[in-house]
Amino acid sequence: GGLINLDDISHIDFLDRVSGIPESICLRFNPGNGFTIGNSIMSRPGDAKYGFTRPQLTAGVRELLSRGTRRFYLHAFLSSNTTEAAYYPALARLLFTTAVEIHRETGADIAGINLSGGIGVPYRPEDPEIDIEAVGRAVESEFEAVMIPAGLGKAAIHTELGRWLLAPAGCLVSRVIHEKHIYKDYLGLDACAADLLRPAIYGAYHHITVAGREKDAVSRTWDVTGGLCENNDKFAVDRPLPEVGVGDLVVIHDTGAHGHSMGYNYNGKLRSAEVLRTESGEFRLIRRAETPADYFATLDVLEDFRP
Repeated sequence: GGLINLDDISHIDFLDRVSGIPESICLRFNPGNGFTIGNSIMSRPGDAKYGFTRPQLTAGVRELLSRGTRRFYLHAFLSSNTTEAAYYPALARLLFTTAVEIHRETGADIAGINLSGGIGVPYRPEDPEIDIEAVGRAVESEFEAVMIPAGLGKAAIHTELGRWLLAPAGCLVSRVIHEKHIYKDYLGLDACAADLLRPAIYGAYHHITVAGREKDAVSRTWDVTGGLCENNDKFAVDRPLPEVGVGDLVVIHDTGAHGHSMGYNYNGKLRSAEVLRTESGEFRLIRRAETPADYFATLDVLEDFRP
């Protein structure tokens, strides 16, 4: 009953082999390098591994029609964490125009358009927050201009705004366990990139505050680091912070998306607990911290090393 989203034209044969072709199916579109809004994280679409080319979309729809598909959905995800208001309307225009072309070329029933995610949040306190209602009105305007005149006004519109919904709803709380002064000043935390990978992958900014000192003046700049044996295990580089030292709690903000969900166990690191703050202001443990028993739970060679 799930809606399958195919990423490549070769997946048609693959899907037919493993489960058969359903009556409703979604295809992911990669328009190439002509789309340039907000590509700093994902890079240009033509350099990304995702999606059908434009000629492949038409060929794929015709092939799927011949195998029994009756309803088609079109999907694209071309930007990540952009607060440019033009992104979603431009993406909508691209997908709506493509849907109309495919409908005219093949006669296919375009049942829906999935605009996916990509809308970002203001990770820096000074960053503007996107006006989501204005974005929605602009998408609606594109729908009325492109889809309705082509007879596709009944197509559903879908979004997947995971980051926009969840990132501000979570934070990573960590304790300073080391302080180091060599060529630079370092704060060593009891968290690491295994708890929050984004800064290590591409230098993503997450705002950091010191618990109880949120309004104190800045005293110096620090590299805020974890304990992995990788020099990119840094939550912040040259970050101005108020007075802070061993034992203090630091709060790394906006980690509700791409935080715990990207956790891993490199260097034997155990994933942290998760605590939910309820609407009443109470705190409830919703995920316990991992233990060494969890770490070794899937290992099946210990018998081989016993004397």
